[in-house]
Amino acid sequence: MATVKAAVKSSARTEVKIGISDSSNELNIDCANTQAEVVAKVNEAIKSSSVLSLSDSKGREILVPHNKISYVEVGQSADRRVGFASQ
Repeated sequence: MATVKAAVKSSARTEVKIGISDSSNELNIDCANTQAEVVAKVNEAIKSSSVLSLSDSKGREILVPHNKISYVEVGQSADRRVGFASQ
């Protein structure tokens, strides 16, 4: 019996960390947008004094008021490997 590997998604996910003012916690979001799209959304929300709206990989919508954003860290999330892999 032959086994068939599942097709690997070619779209990279973006990991976003948002620091919230007056809070010691940060929001960690794994979204399907590219780094450039996330940075553009953050810049637009701050420039227009509106709410930052991001969707995570599970389809949830995260809303953050522009005046509560302390910092935003954007980076590509690495694929997590499971098992014994030889490189």
